[in-house]
Amino acid sequence: MERTEKAKCSLPFLLVLLLLASSLEVGGASKFERQEKDRVLRLPGQSFNVSFAHYSGYVTVDDDPGRALFYWFFEAVEDPASKPLVLWLNGGPGCSSIAYGLAEELGPFHINADGKSLYLNPYTWNQVANILFLDSPVGVGFSYSNNSQDVLTNGDKRTAKDSLTFLKKWFKRFPQYKGREFYITGESYAGHYVPQLAQAIVRSQKLTGEKSINLKGYMVGNALTDDFHDHYGVFHFMWTAGLISDQTYKLLNVFCDFQSFVHTSSACERILDIADKELGNIDPYSIFTPSCPGSVTFSKNKLLKRRHSVGRIGEKYDPCTEQHSTVYFNLPEVQKALHINPAFAPSKWETCSDVVNENWKDSARSVLHIYHELIGYGLRIWMFSGDTDAVIPVTSTRYNIDSLKLPTVTPWHPWYDDGQVGGWTQVYKGLTFVTVRGAGHEVPLHQPKLALVLFKAFLSGSSMPTFTRLDDS
Repeated sequence: MERTEKAKCSLPFLLVLLLLASSLEVGGASKFERQEKDRVLRLPGQSFNVSFAHYSGYVTVDDDPGRALFYWFFEAVEDPASKPLVLWLNGGPGCSSIAYGLAEELGPFHINADGKSLYLNPYTWNQVANILFLDSPVGVGFSYSNNSQDVLTNGDKRTAKDSLTFLKKWFKRFPQYKGREFYITGESYAGHYVPQLAQAIVRSQKLTGEKSINLKGYMVGNALTDDFHDHYGVFHFMWTAGLISDQTYKLLNVFCDFQSFVHTSSACERILDIADKELGNIDPYSIFTPSCPGSVTFSKNKLLKRRHSVGRIGEKYDPCTEQHSTVYFNLPEVQKALHINPAFAPSKWETCSDVVNENWKDSARSVLHIYHELIGYGLRIWMFSGDTDAVIPVTSTRYNIDSLKLPTVTPWHPWYDDGQVGGWTQVYKGLTFVTVRGAGHEVPLHQPKLALVLFKAFLSGSSMPTFTRLDDS
């Protein structure tokens, strides 16, 4: 009788377990089981242990043509359950967030010069957040489509739509992050991707009432924002920095004033060729550091394509880190460790896709109207700028912010790290602007310590640190 009563008492509990397991089932495997399949156990060339879990794999964003986006996710080093979730996007369009954001900027693993071994980044952003890197759109990095036409028909609108679908499905695979504070970050052409995705999230949730994506804000660096102001700022920066002649500066303003960075006119391209020759063999993404031998610099309308590389600051300077990534991510054993399906792997993995870039279909001339819309929703919005970038320079970002006509909350002033000026900042109503001193286009690459200070301030919503002299106390 005692055993029967115990059986009766345990029956409801068993039913609860069965119902719970059933509710987690997706395609025959539980969500956590699918998540665990994406877990990366160890990477080739990894001679050290890490305390955090990381995952990589595909999320299908359109079943019909079989469009799938590749992600690599890193939990925070300590107590990931208490940390926010941050998505990082690189631009191009056509460049890999794995190649740049992860492998040479803010990710925990960077690649040595041999292209076969790794080292830990002491300034990785997953010290303070859970970081999700996404290769978007299809045709970029390891992201793919079964329909070859998809790679030829990418554009801003579909990229935002697919990225939103990715996030919704990713949260189903990682349900422990549903409702977590969520931020979007990125650089360069992600100046389009980031606000466009933020807008898509806000509008979708307003329409459906679904709140699994708890978007709190976004931050963009050296970001393509508005064709007119971006171009005017580039020409102004190159001229004031002494990189081009007076005549070329005047012609750039005449022929390229309202051109798109993605689709330029032939007249504008001719003047850009002249500017390219006047610049000489420098790295326009970082004008005071050496360029990688044999790399292409400005080159017509490909201002935003990463056709060069810049390396680690601190030890011996290496301007060719992009080449190390190319070697590493083409290794079969690396692709196997990252769960790359050989049937869909690119014949040659590249940091940027010429096919995607040259066939881009729609590129908004401006995203400033999105800023106005999202400032109204109360999102935390920050823009930052490395001040040695000649591609999307600090002048371009300042012209863009000025055009928003936002009231100033805290006037322009320096911010500090270890008693040294780290850059300058101004706080507006609805937007914070920060410059990073001595950084090029990829701020976390050129000034990794300062970039981490910036990221911490953004996440906390606090002001950039100021310097207090002893006689001020």
